[in-house]
Amino acid sequence: MENSISNTIERRIDTQKQGSIIVQTDFRGEGSATAINMTLSRLAEKGKIRRLAHGIYYKPKNDPLFGELLPSPEDVAETIAQKERIRIRPSGMYALNKLGISTQVPTKLVYITNGQRRKISIGNTEVSFRPTTAKKMALKGSLSSLVIQALEELGTENISEDVKAKLKDCLLKEKPALLKNDLALAPARIHDFILKLLK
Repeated sequence: MENSISNTIERRIDTQKQGSIIVQTDFRGEGSATAINMTLSRLAEKGKIRRLAHGIYYKPKNDPLFGELLPSPEDVAETIAQKERIRIRPSGMYALNKLGISTQVPTKLVYITNGQRRKISIGNTEVSFRPTTAKKMALKGSLSSLVIQALEELGTENISEDVKAKLKDCLLKEKPALLKNDLALAPARIHDFILKLLK
């Protein structure tokens, strides 16, 4: 039985593209969690896949110039969210970076989530999922939600005119209905700051 599970998993991995991210839950229903984990560990030992973190692997992809390419931390985070059917949103310094307000490349990508707390190290970057309230996860605008998360990190005092201009520009690009939804969910100080910014 175990051999059959192992063969099924290996065949499925063979059909995947190089660079694909593989998680233990991809094979749910093929056998017990223990049998799946043992098979993935064996395939990692054989070099068919590489282990990124507990239960997370990828199919090696080689570049003639750069050698083996690691999946990007963003791709890993998005894939985990999609496969585990959870939602994630950039937060903190990562939100500032996504908006172009901070040019510093973050070594920690922090996401708020409606899923479980977890940390994954990918190369020199740490990906962190932090559970949050349903209210924060109800933000809908791709830009307005980032601005609200960025202001949670920055605060609303002592923000330079340059940063204010960038925030305003992002908010003006958001769909009005989504901005209205997100403003209603923002903390009071951020709500007031954004209204003043948009006047």
